[in-house]
Amino acid sequence: MSDSHGRVALVRQALAVLKAAGAQGVVHCGDVGGLEVLDELLGWRCWFVWGNTDRPWPSWEHHVRALGLPWPDGPWSLTLAGRKVAVFHGHESGIQAAADSGGHDYLLHGHTHQRDDYRRGTLRIINPGALHRVSVPTVALLDLGTDDLAFLEVPDPGR
Repeated sequence: MSDSHGRVALVRQALAVLKAAGAQGVVHCGDVGGLEVLDELLGWRCWFVWGNTDRPWPSWEHHVRALGLPWPDGPWSLTLAGRKVAVFHGHESGIQAAADSGGHDYLLHGHTHQRDDYRRGTLRIINPGALHRVSVPTVALLDLGTDDLAFLEVPDPGR
């Protein structure tokens, strides 16, 4: 998921959609929008990055770690199910170098508020869409074992 911009009820709805679809973990690609959004991730295996509109206070780190979430100091490079996954928000200067490096199987990002899925050589680049400032909120469900990807629509409880 990406670009929740503090919309807690919509994040809650997105997590329900992901859970119903069988998601085993969550990657939030930034523009989280505050600790209240991160509170919703309690109990999930999760990674997140800060986006260009996030302004995390250093004092938040204790709260984030108490939720069982790792504190991001920048983009992530993860190995999940034997696959190398880079996680960016999309505004960072290092995203192009990560895409060009050949060191990842997937690059996940947000920022544009537009879902996307394409390949650059062997790298698959995925933007799950956004939960804020879109006509249809979406998240993406990626099966790392089969390489299957589904974009899932999230009903907006505010509409």
